[in-house]
Amino acid sequence: MTDIANRYKNNPILSPMDLNPSEENMIIECLLNPGVFEFKEKKWLLVRVAERTIQKEGLLSVPIYNSLGKVEILDFDLSDPKLNASDSRVIRYDGVDYLTTISHLRLVYSEDGVNFKEDAEYPSLFGEGQYESYGIEDCRVAKIADNYFLTYTMVSANGVGVGLRTTQDWKVFEKKGMIFSPHNKDCAIFEEKINGKYYALHRPSSPELGGNYIWLAESPDGCHWGNHKCIAKTREGKFDSKRLGAGAAPIKTARGWLEIYHGATQENRYCLGALLLDLNDPSIVIARSEEPIMIPTESYERTGFFGEVIFTNGHIIDGDQIQMYYGAADEFVGLATFSIAAILKTLEK
Repeated sequence: MTDIANRYKNNPILSPMDLNPSEENMIIECLLNPGVFEFKEKKWLLVRVAERTIQKEGLLSVPIYNSLGKVEILDFDLSDPKLNASDSRVIRYDGVDYLTTISHLRLVYSEDGVNFKEDAEYPSLFGEGQYESYGIEDCRVAKIADNYFLTYTMVSANGVGVGLRTTQDWKVFEKKGMIFSPHNKDCAIFEEKINGKYYALHRPSSPELGGNYIWLAESPDGCHWGNHKCIAKTREGKFDSKRLGAGAAPIKTARGWLEIYHGATQENRYCLGALLLDLNDPSIVIARSEEPIMIPTESYERTGFFGEVIFTNGHIIDGDQIQMYYGAADEFVGLATFSIAAILKTLEK
């Protein structure tokens, strides 16, 4: 396997201990997969912060968000026969599944791209309503004209879908609701229209027939999507043999739209690969990585809340350089850079 990433020497740049919990009865379990954007001449991350509740003796406590985006704690008696707590991540009580952690999105900014801090003027984003009661996760940020499009995973007992919020100032948000219904995630909107239409990558799941593949959709307004086409499937024996999904917004190059995506094996080892899509018709795949461009090699990528994981949904482009922020081992945030030309060269094969 190949790895052409240049990792920041002081990785990870963010760990759970670097941020405070959202409230006093919560504990930060891990940081994951930030969305990335530039705003007011600063670099910003929209980090997924996964939290759990402080546990009480004899009980299993799980958090959910209410309709106002506030945490409510549900307590289950460990001796209750209706409770199935065999999975540390998802429990089942009386026929209903609950997550042991819930996620929100935390805004942090940096002047230099490596040292990040919070600004009280820009509050966190929390789950709201019945379709976000188990949290919001893994936000991609696309800037089109003066609007920032935030596509993220909505999680609830009803399933996992894609939500959309838009903003211009990162203080006031317009909520568009669920734009791809369950089961769907990994939605990345292109940062410019193609032939007058918006385009987005997304990942519906079909466990009985089909699989976890990357699809393309188009829209007249960035909110209502259709004409779905499957453009990339899993490949037996390769790094993306079990599932794959889009990373951040595709990068426009002279040779095509370059999309960095994650692929996983049956053993849940996550690596990064690349797709090259036609500039005028992104449903046409020109080339695809035969080998990954980044694999888990460092201790903070191989050991954590869920090891052997590299996952990205955010980057900043500066000429030929991709400044990529990524989730490592489902616990830390790392920084790596790539040369666009170097990635394209791997696709020549």
